[in-house]
Amino acid sequence: MNTITGLKGQSNQEIAHKLNELLANYEVYYQNLRGFHWNIKGSDFFVLHEKFEELYNAAQLSIDEVAERILTLGEKPLHTYTDFVAASSIKEYKDLSDSKSTVEALLESLRILISLEREILSMAGEANDEGTLALMSEYLAAQEKTVWMFASFLNK
Repeated sequence: MNTITGLKGQSNQEIAHKLNELLANYEVYYQNLRGFHWNIKGSDFFVLHEKFEELYNAAQLSIDEVAERILTLGEKPLHTYTDFVAASSIKEYKDLSDSKSTVEALLESLRILISLEREILSMAGEANDEGTLALMSEYLAAQEKTVWMFASFLNK
């Protein structure tokens, strides 16, 4: 059975389930970035304080887009912190305040997001779900550049 979008219902459910997993990871990623922004100390303060704010603002937009995509696919987005933490592979980071540990945590979080987005990209391609494909492609391009920049920051 096809949905109002013309996509197959089963494909929608599978993609929406994986998008909910991505949503949960984005929520934890977002909150971690807020903590990094608030608590960063040291000689890299001005650079990282501003960059973390830029990243959490982008994450907030992505959270809304992913939730709306889930709704577009006819499913319900997760919406409680309990659900987010339970479904997230990104761990909560507490009390990180130096540049090395915050950037390493950021890179690990991005590795998880990128992996999920590539999985969703593949699923969406098989389902001819252009809306989800476009969204994941946009996220991947931006995050791959961010990984390169922060890896360079750490001299990796």
